[in-house]
Amino acid sequence: MTLAPLLNASPAIQFHAFAAMAAFALGLVQLAAPKGTIPHRAIGWAWVALMAMVAVTAFVIHEIRLWGPWSPIHLLAIYTLIMLPLAVLHARKHRVVNHRNAMISIFVGALIIAGAFTFLPGRVMHAVAFGP
Repeated sequence: MTLAPLLNASPAIQFHAFAAMAAFALGLVQLAAPKGTIPHRAIGWAWVALMAMVAVTAFVIHEIRLWGPWSPIHLLAIYTLIMLPLAVLHARKHRVVNHRNAMISIFVGALIIAGAFTFLPGRVMHAVAFGP
């Protein structure tokens, strides 16, 4: 395992990957920690900001091209940008179940499913984890 492939990638990929890794770590903390507390809200805002950065930077990465420069991963970025404000709105309106479901769906879709695609052979994170 070496970070060299990531550190040699374009700045957009580096920013995207490091924001995604931070969001993944914070997301795990959020899932395990008590809900509705001040730390939950503070970490939650940081997570929302990181996820917005991950989704926006996805639009400048075009390594997988199925529809012109786009791929199914870009659909997850669109989903994330739609669901983030909805999830925050649910929290502000005290719709806890809707908020939880939205946040978990973003975590699973944008970090776990999309993240799994980054470990396919030929991708940067595959080289980071398994070597060139």
